[in-house]
Amino acid sequence: MLQERQLFNSFIGGLFMEITTHEKSFALGQTVITANAAHTLHPADVFGALNRHAHGDWGEVCAEDAAENERSITEGCRLLSAYTDRNRVKFWIITEWDRSVTNVLLPEDY
Repeated sequence: MLQERQLFNSFIGGLFMEITTHEKSFALGQTVITANAAHTLHPADVFGALNRHAHGDWGEVCAEDAAENERSITEGCRLLSAYTDRNRVKFWIITEWDRSVTNVLLPEDY
């Protein structure tokens, strides 16, 4: 986990993203990224996706997963979003049930 946090810190290059609150927003907790995702994804696409995820825009998930996320916001379950970056690489963002950590990863990293 510490290694992933260090990778995320170097990945973002010391920049910090401020996420404004909206009705659907929730805490991301500690945000980490896998080494594979950090080396593959464009940072701007990750920032944009994290912002969307934190505001209830689940990206490219199926209708059933989107409905599950809506329920999970109020019931405290895990949240999953799926996005595609500018190079057509699919990636996931998963926030744990207790909102302590949010992971950015590629499907093969799961």
